[in-house]
Amino acid sequence: MVDLELERIRRRKRVNTLIERTLVYALLIVIAIISIYPFLWTLSTSFTTSGGIFEFPPSLFPHDPGLRNYREVFSLVPVARQILNSLIICFFGVAGSVILCALCAYPLAKMNFPGRNFIFYAILATLVLPNEAGLIVNYVTTVKLGLLRPEAGVVGQFAAIILPALPSTVGLFLMRQAYLAVPLELIEAARMDGASELRIWWRIMLPLTMPTIAAFSILQFVAFWNTFLWPIIILRDRELYPLAAGLLDLAGAFATNTRAVSAGTVIAIIPIVIVFLLFQRYFMRGLEGAVKG
Repeated sequence: MVDLELERIRRRKRVNTLIERTLVYALLIVIAIISIYPFLWTLSTSFTTSGGIFEFPPSLFPHDPGLRNYREVFSLVPVARQILNSLIICFFGVAGSVILCALCAYPLAKMNFPGRNFIFYAILATLVLPNEAGLIVNYVTTVKLGLLRPEAGVVGQFAAIILPALPSTVGLFLMRQAYLAVPLELIEAARMDGASELRIWWRIMLPLTMPTIAAFSILQFVAFWNTFLWPIIILRDRELYPLAAGLLDLAGAFATNTRAVSAGTVIAIIPIVIVFLLFQRYFMRGLEGAVKG
């Protein structure tokens, strides 16, 4: 009798667990469908060459599919040049941001000095401010540095885009949390052997936090690749526009070719999807390690 009762309890638990998992997965599937629908609609619209695109109920299958919209994008916008501009901005932006945040997070995590926690929480408090709050300050600083002068050339204009975006509060937080997970005994042993703080950071901290660095690099790549408002404000030469800002030329003053805009959006999304698929494993490991730290 006792065995039968225990078997009933186990069976009831298995059924309850199955029901709970089914409900959770059903909810997640609904959320996934709602989230992915705009991307599917954009992809379908980019291949649609005739008929309405704002019909109800909306259709995810393109009418008279073709590549005319993509050819139109390449004829209206210098896509190749703007992709090159975006790659230049992403390369120097990601490299500079990772180095800066990795350096700044080390003393906040592993060095004792007065006001360390206050400085860290003060930096975190800036997350409540919108990105637009710093536009005026960044513009004034960029002008005073002379980056927009004609003699500064292309390098100065690219630097004007990259430099204000190098500090990242999210990156500082991720790197600090990853550093906190590194055993203090390793650092103390290195200090006893006479290693400098910079050498400890380079030889110990960075190798042990590579997953977090990879995750942060992906986040920064997406941020720099999608940069839109700041380049439009700061750049005087439209040939130096990154792809996200250059696609603005597809929208007219009085009318917009939605099909061409959708095609341009798909072109801009493809590199982000490729990068995420290639480094998804490192991205998840990095964020998991930072949260645990």
